[in-house]
Amino acid sequence: MNSIGIDVSKNKSMVAVLRPLGEVLRVPFEVNHTVKELAALIKDLKSLDGDSKVFMECTGSYHLPIANALTKAGFKVHTLNAMLIKNFGNNSIRKVKTDKADALKIASYGLTYWNDVTEYSIDDDIRIKLKSFNRQYSKYIKLRTAMCNNFTSLIDLTFPGINNLFSSPERKSDGHKKWIDFSLRYWHCDCVASLSLNAFISSYQAWCKLHKYNFSHSKAKEIHQFARQCCPVIPKDEETRFLITHAARELNTLTETTNSIAGKALELASQLPEYPIVSKMYGVGDITSFQLIAEIGNIYRFPKKSSLVCYAGLDTEPNDSGTITHKSNDISKKGSPYLRRTLFLVMSNILMLAPSDEPIYQFLDRKRAEGKHYYTYLCAGAAKFLRIYYARVKEYLDKQLP
Repeated sequence: MNSIGIDVSKNKSMVAVLRPLGEVLRVPFEVNHTVKELAALIKDLKSLDGDSKVFMECTGSYHLPIANALTKAGFKVHTLNAMLIKNFGNNSIRKVKTDKADALKIASYGLTYWNDVTEYSIDDDIRIKLKSFNRQYSKYIKLRTAMCNNFTSLIDLTFPGINNLFSSPERKSDGHKKWIDFSLRYWHCDCVASLSLNAFISSYQAWCKLHKYNFSHSKAKEIHQFARQCCPVIPKDEETRFLITHAARELNTLTETTNSIAGKALELASQLPEYPIVSKMYGVGDITSFQLIAEIGNIYRFPKKSSLVCYAGLDTEPNDSGTITHKSNDISKKGSPYLRRTLFLVMSNILMLAPSDEPIYQFLDRKRAEGKHYYTYLCAGAAKFLRIYYARVKEYLDKQLP
């Protein structure tokens, strides 16, 4: 038994090899993530006698080059949660934290749990790209939300409350919001109030036609009346126009980028075999469908339903001591935050639509009637949704197998 422990960092790794009873077969040595050095490492490890397994921590994307190289070379590779390594073998008062010590610790963990770890498998190119697209989409959405909040605060200095007059949803073609595009043209309340009603109606109608928005005569009158009642904080001048229009353009650019990423991600997701069944699940839309597939990945990497629930961090942690049995309602959160966020969006959609014949909604409604906290029954519903997801997708994919 050769336990190969690898402490991974950016562009390089520390490698150590242990055998049972603490025999150090290879003292920790450094390997850069280059073709030449990885080839030399593979050659060296293949020269070892006996059965060999590789153990390493999941460290973002840093571990992927060496994990993929060793897997393709025929080694059994196991990627471990960093918390497992951190909590393993802490039997010393003196704290030692070096790459060499960590490599030996990982190798020791591998010997202890030789038969109890899941083997690493290389994802196909589509899944790798889809996950990267989803992570970028999530970051851009977070940034867009912050910029939208900032722009709302900014426009309140020149045209306070104008965003409340528009209820149009985002335009599907580019994701633009009508009130933001309106603010590019009418960036100050005086841009409207200084015009007569008929002049503004003509101007607004021409603007709607140019930007392909629906025109409403009554809405134009409402905006004109509202503008004449506004009390702006900063005056209408060139500096103010620059400030407002620049922020609006930046927000629109970010929105277009986010919309493009979502479109590409949806194209990638539609190429995967489980997409038809996932996209038809109740409460799942175009965005959440590719997000679910991206974060869950290949369903066959989870041996059972509870494994998927644990991966999402939705499992509850038992807390028993002596004669006291405490059932916790708190989830572990030791899982993918991206997946939990997507699941909460799906649960919110189901609660909003409130379909009486949908099992997930019936479950959520029952928990709500029992007086459970909103967060508690939302988490319970998300866990139930994952179990249904696992069963449906696995059954669907099993039927596709020859």
